[in-house]
Amino acid sequence: MSHRSLSGSQVAVLGASGVLGSQICQVLASRGATVVGVGRDEERLAAATRDLPSSSVLVGDLTDAGLGDRLVEHVRSGPGRLDGLVNAAGVVAFGPLVDTPDEVVEELFLTNVVGPLWLLRRVLPLLVETDGFVAQISGVVADRPTAGMAAYGASKAALAAADRALGTELRRSGVSVVDLRVPHTETGLVGRALSGTAPRLPQGLEPAVVAERVVEAVERGEAVVEASAFG
Repeated sequence: MSHRSLSGSQVAVLGASGVLGSQICQVLASRGATVVGVGRDEERLAAATRDLPSSSVLVGDLTDAGLGDRLVEHVRSGPGRLDGLVNAAGVVAFGPLVDTPDEVVEELFLTNVVGPLWLLRRVLPLLVETDGFVAQISGVVADRPTAGMAAYGASKAALAAADRALGTELRRSGVSVVDLRVPHTETGLVGRALSGTAPRLPQGLEPAVVAERVVEAVERGEAVVEASAFG
């Protein structure tokens, strides 16, 4: 396991307008990284990155296949390099599969799996140039299938499978891949579910604590961070 210094690096954060994503931006900045915040909500994105030195923003949705091209253009026309990508974006749905609308299943997979893969196809050449990294939050449900979360869990398990495969695929290119099995965190996401009602959940982790551990995993070059490692 090697140590990666983030000082002077350029890192894109997907979902930067969210609670956890904005905290990750703050921790990256504290390590000396310059952040490119990517998110759907322009107003929240601006607020999340307002106090970060030399940061920039890109408004876009992961379900848009062209977002990766726009991110590459943004980087090429600005900092000129990209050292890392943190994917903290995602959507959730609850309830039995038979009660989950088709369009919800589709959006779960578009946002949680297909969109990130579309984006990575475009962005990976930039990361190869810098021996960069990819860090993606698959979540605890990736390896702990849970009743009432079949479609959501399947989408996160698919992302985790992609992470593991990419870790091997990109090894010779110098790009490291970190799969983050983050447990329930108090981000408010369960209250914004695409459909269904969340089951009773234990108190979640504080986003600031999770964000610190995410960045620490990048610095350490960890391949997989299990839920138990988040405390």
